[in-house]
Amino acid sequence: MSKAAPSVPDALTLGEALRRSNPLASLRRRLDESARRFAAIQSCIPPGLMAHVAPGPIDDEGWTLIAANANVAAKLRHLQPRLEEQLLRRGFPSLAVRIKVRAA
Repeated sequence: MSKAAPSVPDALTLGEALRRSNPLASLRRRLDESARRFAAIQSCIPPGLMAHVAPGPIDDEGWTLIAANANVAAKLRHLQPRLEEQLLRRGFPSLAVRIKVRAA
């Protein structure tokens, strides 16, 4: 007696999975918001520093910038008030900008 092959549902595309799942859709919105904020502040960050900065997570209390190392983080902390002002000028809701060093 042979067993029937298990039925495997068709795989979803990533976009479709994001649309169908509320938690994934929320994650997508937060990723998009982080990317929009990062684009808005790029003109405030010196070009030589940009390669060492990445957008990080956003939540109800703040938005995180990821620095490649402690030196970059220190420079970003000096720029922090300017970055927050730029975000307000661009119409983003007021959220603290957090700066964290990328884990090694």
